[in-house]
Amino acid sequence: MKIRKRTFGMLSNGRKVSLYTITNRNMSFSVTNYGCIITSIVVPDQQGKPEDIALGYSTLESYIANPVFFGCLVGRFANRIAGGTFSLAGKEYTLDKNDNGNCLHSGSRGYHRMVWKSKPFSNRKEAGVVFYRTSPDGEQGFPGTLDMKIKYALTANNDIVISYSAKTDAPTPVNLTNHTYFNLGGHDSGSILGQTVQLFADRYVPVDGNAIPTGEVLDVAGTPFDFRSPKEIGKDIEAVPGGYDHNWEINRAGDTPNPVAGVYDPVSGRAMTVYSTQPGVQFYTGNFLSGVAGKNGAVYDKNAAFCLETQHFPDSPNQPSFPDSILLPGDRYRHETIWHFDF
Repeated sequence: MKIRKRTFGMLSNGRKVSLYTITNRNMSFSVTNYGCIITSIVVPDQQGKPEDIALGYSTLESYIANPVFFGCLVGRFANRIAGGTFSLAGKEYTLDKNDNGNCLHSGSRGYHRMVWKSKPFSNRKEAGVVFYRTSPDGEQGFPGTLDMKIKYALTANNDIVISYSAKTDAPTPVNLTNHTYFNLGGHDSGSILGQTVQLFADRYVPVDGNAIPTGEVLDVAGTPFDFRSPKEIGKDIEAVPGGYDHNWEINRAGDTPNPVAGVYDPVSGRAMTVYSTQPGVQFYTGNFLSGVAGKNGAVYDKNAAFCLETQHFPDSPNQPSFPDSILLPGDRYRHETIWHFDF
C-alpha cells in the first residue's frame, strides 16, 4: 500500500490545498483536503487497462465552483430539506434556500467548500487519509457544534472504505455522504444507461415535482423503481420524469454494513458493489449534467454518470415517520460505506 501527497493548488487567501493518491497492487484513488473530494478512481478493465471511473475536474479552481458536487463530502445534512426550514425542540431553524426554495446539500456553504485538517496513514492492510473538522454552532443555520472525523481508505482487497464519525454539544440533524459520480466504463465514456444496477431495496421514497418526499415509503414492485434484480439503468428511465433522483430504503439485516447496490458495465467488465450502515441510498443518474467541462478535456452530458449516495432519508427533520436523523449530545454519529471493485 502506498500513499503520495502533493500540492493541488492554492486558495485566494494563500492557503495550500493538498492532493493524496492512495495505491494498492491493482487500483488507486485520489482525494483532496478541499471538501474531502475524491478526484479520481483508477480501476483496470477486464483486459487490465486502467481507466479513471470518477467524473471530476482537472484543477482546484473548478472544484471551488463545483456546482454539481463532483466527488465531495456533503453535510451537515445531505440531500434536500423542504422550504429550507425545520423545527427542533420547539425552535425553527432557517437554512440556505438554494434549490427551488428548498435547501440542497446544506446550501452554498456546504462542507464541500471548506478545507479540512488531514492526516495520511498506511499499513499492510489499508492506506488512506483521515480528515477532521469542527463545524461551529450556527454554521449553515444548524444548531450545535459538530466535531467530525472522516476516514477514506483503500484496502488490499480493492475496497474504498469511507468511515464517518461525529459528535455534538446540542441536538442537531446530521446526514453525511459522499457525492462521487461513477461511470464504470470510464469517466469520459459517455452514457451509463447500458450499465446494469441492482438495488437491495424493496421500498423507495416518492417525491413531488421539486424532489421533496411526500412522506410515503412505497413498494417498488410493479414500478420503474424496481431494481431488486439487475437491470439496465436505461430500461425504465423514460417512465421517470427527469430520470432517477430518488431515495431507496435499504433492506437491513443489522448494524453492520448491509448490501446496498451492485453495478456492472458489460463493455469494460468492471463491477462495483456497495455496502453501508445507512438506512437509505440516493440513486441519481446525472440528470442535470449538460455540457460540463470535466477533466482532461472531457465534456459530461446528461446520464454520463450515476451516484449512489448512502444517507438518511431526504427531508427527514420534517418527516417524523422517517428514520431519525437527530444526533444528541453524548451519542456518536457513526456510519460506514464500502465500495468494492471487481474487474
